[in-house]
Amino acid sequence: MIEDLKSEELFKKIGGSFKLAVLIQKRMLELMQGARPLVPREGMTDLELAIREIRENKITLVPPGADEEE
Repeated sequence: MIEDLKSEELFKKIGGSFKLAVLIQKRMLELMQGARPLVPREGMTDLELAIREIRENKITLVPPGADEEE
């Protein structure tokens, strides 16, 4: 899973390295606070789990205000 961070695929999927880092950080925080994994954990660390969830399109980065109705 960590090897995925060396590939450009995830960077392009999310929109850059900064956005990818933010998404991973937010998801890891959720997992540490008790959120349920969206894929089978199978002995993975929170970091590995977050990367796998991104790779499998289970989570995405939503810009602030994008989910608010006008």
